[in-house]
Amino acid sequence: MKRSPWRYIWKSNDIRNKLLITLGILVIYRLIANIPVPGFNSAVIEALRTSTTAAGDLIGILNVLSGGTLSSFSILAMGVYPYITASIILQLLGPIIPAIERKMKEDPREGRKWMEKWTMYLTIPMALLSAIGQISLFNQIMPGVTVLKNYGFSGSNLLPTIANIATMVAGTLIAIWLGQIISEYGIQQQGLSLIIFSGIVSQVPSNLVRILADQTSGWYILIVSILVLLVTVYTIVYIQQGTRYVKLMIPGQRIGYRGVKSGGSTSLPLRVNAVGMIPLIFAQSIITFPALIASFFVNSGTEWVRNSSLWFQRNFSGNSPLYIFMYFVLVVAFTYFYTSVTFMNNDYGTSLKKQGAVVPGRAAGVDTQNYLAKIQNRITFPGAIFLGLIAILPYILGALLGTSAHSTMLMSSSGMLIVVGVVRDIIDYLQSELSQHGYEERLIR
Repeated sequence: MKRSPWRYIWKSNDIRNKLLITLGILVIYRLIANIPVPGFNSAVIEALRTSTTAAGDLIGILNVLSGGTLSSFSILAMGVYPYITASIILQLLGPIIPAIERKMKEDPREGRKWMEKWTMYLTIPMALLSAIGQISLFNQIMPGVTVLKNYGFSGSNLLPTIANIATMVAGTLIAIWLGQIISEYGIQQQGLSLIIFSGIVSQVPSNLVRILADQTSGWYILIVSILVLLVTVYTIVYIQQGTRYVKLMIPGQRIGYRGVKSGGSTSLPLRVNAVGMIPLIFAQSIITFPALIASFFVNSGTEWVRNSSLWFQRNFSGNSPLYIFMYFVLVVAFTYFYTSVTFMNNDYGTSLKKQGAVVPGRAAGVDTQNYLAKIQNRITFPGAIFLGLIAILPYILGALLGTSAHSTMLMSSSGMLIVVGVVRDIIDYLQSELSQHGYEERLIR
């Protein structure tokens, strides 16, 4: 009887140690996620469960992004999203500022190091803004009551406030550090994705309890949620595996004076969804940012500033048609943007020219790159629309079932995409590791 290749994962000391390190770091992260910010007011946390304000809706969205740590006001309440937001800002600046674009093209390795360094620098002010914004949001749930018992930037409250904000910023840096440890010593290049993954998966039991708490339609909603989950996961896998193969010709080469190496043909795979779940993460981070900034000014003494802040909170807090529309548009736009950035960095035209491979009917170099970019843009369209529909699926399902968007699914649609993408990347990584250790059997056939 032929043994399963999965046993080789545990049999290989190197792979086993990497998996154990990854699992150990994730356990540490989830333990830290249960440590609350010192001096938090539990009454405000309890009031959050029944809050129907725009601030409460926005906290619900941010809570999903943080993996449930915000609802308990954990020191990891912001998760790794300040780092992701900082990364988005720098990547958006790349095509705008020629010096950054030139730095990334001339020496990609040094460019990545520069990008990582400045992303960390920018993470700290972004984390400070997020911490103050989240505290301001909680303070709006119960008028006159603060989520931190000694909160304020004057008098005797100043030092406790600074200490609490510093604690929240430190929590974000710890989460990033744990993710980097996983990427270096555990499953490579998957650290931050696994940190987000663990937060999403940890919310499934509480979501199950919340759905079943509805005595009238809880089981009906649960069955629908499971069916939608299965269909969505299948569709995600199907779309993400969609590939367009572009035929390449490799001309024959002369070897010495007499020998001739015959040419051949191969193909270049271009994926329908080449960037996975990244556009969803980007869109979620960007679309919640205006409402987060508006939370600073909802108590402003200037009427138009206060009214504008309340408008942003109402329309960018998750239940408004504008939010749903903007979320869809941003996901589609970020899919095209990130695909074009990734495609430009790969520079297939130059690399194929160096390898001697050509696309039939196309000149090597720039013409090939433009032709491949045109194909990639065309096949990206269905992938981008699919990601946009996945993003707003909870709102569609909530409207059909007559419930809120976040109470109809065991896992958010963006969460499903992230989970499926991370699982797929982990399986690909394990398959690569097995191949390097001499095991040729496929994990999934």
